Amino acid sequence: MTPDPLLPALASHAGAVAHARGPASLRCRCPRPAEAATLADRPDGTVVRHAGTVAKAHAPDTDPAELSLRLAVAARLTGVLLPPLGAGSPVRLAGRLVTHWPYGTPVDPGEPDAAPWEEAADLLARLHRTPVPGPLPPMRGPGKAARAVARLRAVAPRHPGTAPVLGAWAALPAWARGEGAAPGAGTLCHGDLHLGQLVRHPAHGGPWLLIDVDDLGLGTPAWDLARPAAWYACGLLPPEVWQRFLGAYRAAGGPAVPADGDPWAALDVPARALTAQTAARSVTKAVAEGRPLDDVEEEFVGACARMAVVPLDPSGS
Repeated sequence: MTPDPLLPALASHAGAVAHARGPASLRCRCPRPAEAATLADRPDGTVVRHAGTVAKAHAPDTDPAELSLRLAVAARLTGVLLPPLGAGSPVRLAGRLVTHWPYGTPVDPGEPDAAPWEEAADLLARLHRTPVPGPLPPMRGPGKAARAVARLRAVAPRHPGTAPVLGAWAALPAWARGEGAAPGAGTLCHGDLHLGQLVRHPAHGGPWLLIDVDDLGLGTPAWDLARPAAWYACGLLPPEVWQRFLGAYRAAGGPAVPADGDPWAALDVPARALTAQTAARSVTKAVAEGRPLDDVEEEFVGACARMAVVPLDPSGS
């Protein structure tokens, strides 16, 4: 098999950018500019770090005009989104669009009690309250969920977990399956909110900021609350943590849910969609790795089966 040239090329590029950017006093001066740490290497994004510079190669099908619009929002919305380095314009490398970012300290998965749920909620509320800063593409959350389900159909049509996932997916309204305009889709949304999308910048003590603008755009803000809502509904996020997150979002004036009372009329559809997406990815991954579902994966598939007997909240569809 021919090695993929992207990763070494991106590592070399990140080193060169780290050594060239910014005032001379801030440039990296290590003797090996091509050496970089790989932070992620997936089909939808490869990310490497050299000193304080992060280079990200976006998915092969990334639209350059849409990415530029999303980068412009990140550059403008400081204090909520991590701003790109320099002018923020993407460059092409090995056939991929590449952007550059300052390094920030990610959430530590080994310290769950210190997870910044309130900070994440506050950032989301501030993002959702931001006036739309000009033309923007749609938020890509529903489209990503649809691609996960399509891959499940292609890879694991006979797996016992596939039928309940497809049943839960089919019961969703068209907009949640990426097949139509979302209701009230005029809010600036992140599109893929989870704790891996937060970093402290400056690293080691700076404020928390949202990262990853690939799915940023106009949409229904409840989608950004749907992943923690789904984890809570599946019994995987403790009720007290969910209440902390929801309470902080409401306290910051977030518009995705009512200021008080039951939030599920707004959250039911997107939470079900994220549950189906997560279950689809779980089954696909298990099949690819030739193993049974683990306990968490089983819980998401089981939640899809339970959805079939619990009707959708009609006010949220």
